Amino acid sequence: MNGIVQLAMWALAGVCVATTAAEPVSAGKELVLTIPGSGKVQLRMKLIPAGSFTMGEGKSSHETKLTKPFYMGVFEVTQAQWQAVMGNNPSKFNGKPAYPVERVSWEDCQQFVKKLNGMGIGTFRLPTEAEWEYACRAGTKTAYSFGDYAGKLGNYAWCEENSRQSTHQVGTKKPNAWGLYDMHGNVWEWCSDWYGDYGTGKQTDPKGAAGGSLRVNRGGCWYYSSWRCRSAFRSWYSPSDRYSDLGFRLVREAK
Repeated sequence: MNGIVQLAMWALAGVCVATTAAEPVSAGKELVLTIPGSGKVQLRMKLIPAGSFTMGEGKSSHETKLTKPFYMGVFEVTQAQWQAVMGNNPSKFNGKPAYPVERVSWEDCQQFVKKLNGMGIGTFRLPTEAEWEYACRAGTKTAYSFGDYAGKLGNYAWCEENSRQSTHQVGTKKPNAWGLYDMHGNVWEWCSDWYGDYGTGKQTDPKGAAGGSLRVNRGGCWYYSSWRCRSAFRSWYSPSDRYSDLGFRLVREAK
């Protein structure tokens, strides 16, 4: 769909598509860690600064403050990384070490994190939904991390329009301003939160609904259109669901 037409449709639907960027905040240093016992399989993490941003879009938009910096995975977790920690590869598109791991449930991700945390290279977890959107936006208020024009998405994402119905090697598209790749497209990324309505008013370090039956995932994927790749778009699956468009990205606690 033509990006201009799509923006018009968003306006009719009541979706806010601001065109003014937020005051820029720079991401910090990059951390490169080798998974013990893996040989040379590494995790690359980027230090994301604490800060405030407008989360969501339209009537759901609200000011959100994150008080602590954190490390975010530069890439989605790959098949090689999953294999190094778990000793298997559940992916539909398997045999491709640099492609994102997929067909992993939220519950599977918890097992991955538990094993990784026992390897002595840091404390890892899934990002909160707020951390994910903050890192994706990288200081912007626009529909995507690069602006509002959907016609440019192909430079940054693998989605329905260009994926040829498959995942692709991580890091082959442009990164956002904070050096994070594939925040739009490739695979949906699990967040730690239960899915539920946003709280009202300003929020500080939100962690989502207190309970529920569905977990949040973000970012869009190879299977869906550019509409679902927006920075604020929310999706959800059951914590036990495993699909070939479902993967994840790690957060490491900053000391």
